[in-house]
Amino acid sequence: MHKDWKTQNIVVTGAASGLGRAICSRFALLDARVRGVDVNKAQLQEMKAVLGENFIPVVCDVGNWEEVVQVFDQFRSIDVLVNCAGITGQTNLKSDETDPAEVERVFRINFFGSYHTSKAVLPQMVKRGYGRLLHIASIAGKEGNAGMIAYSASKAAVIGMTKVQGKEVAGTGVTVNALAPAVIQTPMVHALPEQQVKYMTDKIPMGRCGTLDELVAMVEFIVSPSCSFTTGFTFDLSGGRATY
Repeated sequence: MHKDWKTQNIVVTGAASGLGRAICSRFALLDARVRGVDVNKAQLQEMKAVLGENFIPVVCDVGNWEEVVQVFDQFRSIDVLVNCAGITGQTNLKSDETDPAEVERVFRINFFGSYHTSKAVLPQMVKRGYGRLLHIASIAGKEGNAGMIAYSASKAAVIGMTKVQGKEVAGTGVTVNALAPAVIQTPMVHALPEQQVKYMTDKIPMGRCGTLDELVAMVEFIVSPSCSFTTGFTFDLSGGRATY
């Protein structure tokens, strides 16, 4: 039986732009109670003005464990967590040309951000006997995009974490899955060098970027009560690029 979204408490990280913003908008329209987590206070406030009472802005740096503990301790009975917070870092650089501090910064947000928030919510989900946790990974985490060592490796780590967590909570009523999109039309993608975007789009058999609507529809299914027999899995959203 499909639970009414009106009864659900949903937390979305990286809420202020791109995928996170689109996901928050969808669930707010479905009358779920949505907490949007991001470091960008101004953009969260602007979203609040647009989305209304169903949207609660939460300022938090998910890369900082102490901050995550402090903020997430105030959340009660979270039904769904969607981890969208992510950055590409510097791109179009060979691995040996990268700055170790920059690679670490990307891991701090892309991997540790998702690790921190899932660590904070999984125990209470398991205790309640229900929960849906979705990590937004990337096709880059499966295949590795040349010139994007930090992004590709951090998203591969997210996929590995999903497999572990999904197995650990199997049978508890909680599922942990990932979504691996190819290029989706977002501000983050618009900001990339044209050469980098062409490299990624050329690899997609459908020959185009995915849309936010396509991504949001898939997210809605994965975190729904109906998606109850899949855990530890990385869903494909790549226009035919990854058929495994």
